[in-house]
Amino acid sequence: MAAAQGRLSDGAGGMDERKETGGDSGQGGAGGAPPLPFRAAVEALRGARLRTQIEVDPAPAPKRLAPYAYALEAAVVDGEEDLADGRLVLLYDPDGHDAWRGTFRLVTLVRAELEPEMAADPLLPDVCWSWLTGALAARGLTYGEPSGTVTRASSHYFGGLSARPAASQIEIRASWTPREGLGGAPDAAAHLVAWSDLLAQVAGLPPAAAGDASVVTLPQRRGPQSR
Repeated sequence: MAAAQGRLSDGAGGMDERKETGGDSGQGGAGGAPPLPFRAAVEALRGARLRTQIEVDPAPAPKRLAPYAYALEAAVVDGEEDLADGRLVLLYDPDGHDAWRGTFRLVTLVRAELEPEMAADPLLPDVCWSWLTGALAARGLTYGEPSGTVTRASSHYFGGLSARPAASQIEIRASWTPREGLGGAPDAAAHLVAWSDLLAQVAGLPPAAAGDASVVTLPQRRGPQSR
C-alpha cells in the first residue's frame, strides 16, 4: 500500500490544463491559508492508502473552476507497463456552488485500452458508468449531483502503419459532490479509495478483497500497454 500525494492550487479549471500553479500553498487569490475544511480534505487524501499496483503522482491542479483545488494522477502498473491511468481533482468553493449543491466537487478522468470488439458493445457505456457508481456505493459513500460521459474511440491504421492492430480506448469523465461531514469536510480518503477501485476495475485487476466485488466483470481486456 502506498500513500497518495498531490499538488495544491489557488484555482481550478479544465481537467486537461497542465500549467503549474506556482507552488503547493493552496492559497486563494486574496492570500492567506486555505480554509480548514479544504485543508482537512487534502490531508485525508494525502493519507489515503491504495493498493500497490496503483502509482500516484502529483499533478498540476487546474484553475478557474473554484478558488481551491488539489490534483492527483494515477496509473495502474504491471511491471513496466500501464494498464490504465487517470486523474482526480478536488475542488472547493467556500461560498458553495449552485450546480454542485455543496462546497466540494470531485472531478475525474479515467482511461484504458480495450479490445475493439469490446468497445463495439452497445452496453459498454452503461457498464462503465455503473463501475463508478458501484465503486462509491461499495465504500458506503453518499454523494449528489453526479454527471459525466463515457467515450469510446477506435483507431485503424493504413498505408505505412497498416501493420499496427486496431486500437480502442474507453474514457470516463465524471464529477460528483461528496457529502460533507463534521467540520464541513467530506471523507475525501474514502472517495479516493473508491476512485482507485474504479481505476483498478477499468484496468482489469481483480478486487483487492472479498468485499470489493465488481459490479460487472470486463472480459477480453487488451494486454498491458507499454509506458
